[in-house]
Amino acid sequence: MEMQDLLQRYFGTPDLANVDPATMPAGIDRMLVDLGLERDRGRRFALWTLLYMLDAAPDLDVAFKDETDREAARNMMDMIAAATPD
Repeated sequence: MEMQDLLQRYFGTPDLANVDPATMPAGIDRMLVDLGLERDRGRRFALWTLLYMLDAAPDLDVAFKDETDREAARNMMDMIAAATPD
């Protein structure tokens, strides 16, 4: 899944800067529902990553049953933290 595709699907624009703040909660709610229904590991990870970047991701033990997926998510969190200026 491409990030722009996810943004278009859930927020109606491929650019996060153009998301109307009033529509953000509804888009996040739809993403959380889809995360719960998604069975493809890659798609689940993409949804979780965007939710994490929006500060709306569920805990790792809730989002991922497989330890490998949880470890990949931890690595993603570390990479995002390292790329974020203090």
